[in-house]
Amino acid sequence: MPVKTIEEYISCHSYWEDELKQLHEMMLTTELEPAIKWGAPVYTIDGKNVVGIGAFKNHFGIWFFNGALLKKNTALLINAQENKTKALRQIKFTKGDIIDFSVLLPYIKEAIKNQKEGREIKPEKQKELIVPRELMDAFSQDPELKSSFNALTPGKQREYANHISEAKRDSTKASRISRISPMIKKGVGLHDKYKNC
Repeated sequence: MPVKTIEEYISCHSYWEDELKQLHEMMLTTELEPAIKWGAPVYTIDGKNVVGIGAFKNHFGIWFFNGALLKKNTALLINAQENKTKALRQIKFTKGDIIDFSVLLPYIKEAIKNQKEGREIKPEKQKELIVPRELMDAFSQDPELKSSFNALTPGKQREYANHISEAKRDSTKASRISRISPMIKKGVGLHDKYKNC
């Protein structure tokens, strides 16, 4: 079940619960409006995404939707998805890292200022979906898999196609297909487990 509130999201990630609460409380000291988008906490100005917080297996962090535009506060930023996004940047934390509001708030305030000034990087048009040959072969052997894949959103289809394409060896591609097939049939995305409880 998708989470409906930020509190629910935080409680679903018990390993990072204290850290996520701290980040959420810091966001609430700003003029940002909290919301849940894509199953995770996002903080907005006038409906525009500014920052988000998220928890993963080995880290948690802050996402800056137009982080590439930050000029004064950049030391902690890393590219969120190498070669996949021009705009998104993040600050990653692991267990035991100090969450220092005095260090983090200037990043958030600069991101708010940029958004208020209308500065944003427009997303590129989505590239055509290229389904790898190995996945097409699996579809021909399993019509249910093919129809389930076709019922997914374009973003979820792309996640799965990329997951297979990025594998170097045929054996890795085959094991990935066998692992993701039940997920596709359930209609879930490759990364949904990180978005929901």
